[in-house]
Order: sequence, then C-alpha cells, then structure tokens
Amino acid sequence: MEVDKGMVGELEAMGFAKALATKALTSSGNSSIEDAINWIVDHENTITGDGETSMEPEDLENINIEASGPIHTSEQVKLKAQELRNQARKKKTEQAKKLEREREKERIRAGKDLLEAKKKVEESARTRFIAQKKAEKEEEKRARENVKKKLQQDKLERQGVLGLTLEAPVPVKHDTETPQITKPIDPCVMPVRHASARDHMRECLRSLKLRHKDDNTKVMRAFKTLLIYVKNVVMNPDEAKFRKIRISNPVFQDRVGRFEEGIEFLELCGFERVEGGNFLLIPQEKVDMGILKYAAAIELHNALTNPYFGLFSG
Repeated sequence: MEVDKGMVGELEAMGFAKALATKALTSSGNSSIEDAINWIVDHENTITGDGETSMEPEDLENINIEASGPIHTSEQVKLKAQELRNQARKKKTEQAKKLEREREKERIRAGKDLLEAKKKVEESARTRFIAQKKAEKEEEKRARENVKKKLQQDKLERQGVLGLTLEAPVPVKHDTETPQITKPIDPCVMPVRHASARDHMRECLRSLKLRHKDDNTKVMRAFKTLLIYVKNVVMNPDEAKFRKIRISNPVFQDRVGRFEEGIEFLELCGFERVEGGNFLLIPQEKVDMGILKYAAAIELHNALTNPYFGLFSG
C-alpha cells in the first residue's frame, strides 16, 4: 500500500522517525494522522521505529508537537503527541528508578559479603593467635621442665663424682634404744669454714666465662684442664708431680695460665706460688680434700655441664 507522503511528512514534523511514521500509516489504513498516532499509542510496547521491535522511549521523548513548514495538525493530534511524550518520560523515569533500586540492592549485597569476609578473616586471625599463644605456653612449660630435669640430673651426677656422696649418722634420742638413722649429706652443703672459698671459686669461674664469653671453646677447655689438675691431686695426693705446676709450661699457659681467673681458682684450691712465683704447689700437709672435691664435683662440673652457668648472679 502506498503511503501518503504528506502525512508521513507531518508525522516526521511532529518528531516521529520516518520508518515509524510509515509503519503507523500503513497499519492504520493510511487514512489520517489521528489514526496513525492512535495506532502508535496502542502499539508503543511492540513497535519500534523500524516496525519490528518495541518502541524505545527516545523515539517518543523527542516528539515536537508543532509541525514544521506549512503542515497543520489538529488539536487532538497535538494532545496525542503530548501524551506520548509524557508516557515516554514516565517510562524512562520508572526505568531509571528500577535501575537505581537494583544498584542499591547490589551495593547492600556487596556490603554484606564484604562484612562477612572481614569477620571470617578476623576470626581466622584470632584463632591463629590463640593457637600460637597456647603453643608458646606449652613450649615454655616444656623448657622449664627440661631445666628442672637438667638441674636434678646435674645434682645426681655431682653426688657420684669422686665418691662425694656421703652419709653421716644422725643420732636419734629416745627413751628406749633404737638403731641410728643415717641422713644423706647434700654434697652442696660443705663445712662452714669453706663457705668463703666456695663462693670465691664460683665467682672466679663465672667471671672467667663472662669476660671471655665470645670464645666459649677456650673457656670450656680451661674448665676441663682445671678439672684434670684438681682430680689428679684428689686421686694422687701423695704424688708430688701432681701437686706442682710450672707456670711457664706452654700447655699450661695456653689452656689456663693465660686467664687470670684460672690461676686464682687454683690458688683457691690450695696451690701456692713458690720458687720466685715460677711454680704453683700444694704442700702435702696442706692438701684439703674437702675443698678439692668440692671444686671438682660441684663448681667445675657445674661450669662444664650447666648451659646456664654464669648467666645469673648469686
């Protein structure tokens, strides 16, 4: 069917696309402008400007009610055009609101997801922190137990070194005669007369270790050598060669003599400087087995085996 070009022109002048105007006139029987606009209103959701799909709001919003040139339209046509424009604006506004609502829902959902993820991260961090603290406490507890075991083991070892473990009879007085009960003597408890010497020995070895803490190998070698000298005298008190040390001896100098504290420790054990200070000697009549055994079994043994020796005062 041929379309009236004049009416197409009028519809174009009102703002409709040419394809849409042609489709409206063809579908309405090409009878009048009013019929074409009525058809557009009735089919606005199914017809586009090309006559195939729904009509977009942009096609309606741009309608110009006033015709251009000599084309004249009736008042009813203008009202229809205005109605289409209002509908288009309303539809566009509703679509914009719907889109905004969808975006707001998406923002809320994303916010909830982010909050949930943050809670999971915090909970995970808290769980790890608690587990770490628990592990640290258990490790600290094991370390304390190991130290206690080590100290107890050292004490037992000291009791057996050089036959130091002794038992002294402690009489128990009753009205009736009873067997005497023996009480073990703590090897750390020596006669009062040796208390000062014991303190000096311990402080002497501690000072040696602290002053030369950067060369622990030589310090340990000095302790071992001192233990050998002391044990030799304890095991062979009648042998003069074990009670006399030549200070200038290269081996002695390398292992003990180079340390001021080493010489001092031997003097605390009873060695004396003789022959112009060239030798250290314990006269046979001055050999004090109590002091020597204490020096070997307690102080030197502790210095060699206790990893914490010298780290604390007292």
